[in-house]
Amino acid sequence: MNCSKKSKTSKIRAHIFGQILCILLFCLVFCAALFNEPAFAGQKEKRAEVKVGAYTPPPGSPERKEILDALRQMVKNMSGLDVVFVIKYFKVQDSWAWIQTEPQSADGKSHYEPISGLLKKENGAWKYLYGPPEGGVCEEDPDCADPERFFRKLKSKYPSAPPGIFPK
Repeated sequence: MNCSKKSKTSKIRAHIFGQILCILLFCLVFCAALFNEPAFAGQKEKRAEVKVGAYTPPPGSPERKEILDALRQMVKNMSGLDVVFVIKYFKVQDSWAWIQTEPQSADGKSHYEPISGLLKKENGAWKYLYGPPEGGVCEEDPDCADPERFFRKLKSKYPSAPPGIFPK
């Protein structure tokens, strides 16, 4: 009889202990969800940032590097020059980007015509689509010389480009 009483007490304790563990686990998961953190430090994962609206990719970010590399390659193909960019305007949204730059040599001694352009990410790679002609050519073209007119024409040519990437 004593053995049976001891066994019953052990079963009750085990049952209570199991319930306490379930409650603690529930609290841990609930708190993790509440604070949007992984429940276990060893399972921490990187979360993809969801960007809403037009934004400028931060210096050093992979996205910024990919876009600038695509623009740099376009310059290299057209002129044979290796350039770095002084960014004057840069906005990205929904796989589209508009950028305005002042290219220069890596040592900063040589400066080149400003380059602006529309880029789109297609099949995982950024591609330069369109930009205004440089210098004197733009001054002679009324669609190019007037920025408002230029962007209106550009938006009609690329209607899926989000308006938020273009300068106001």
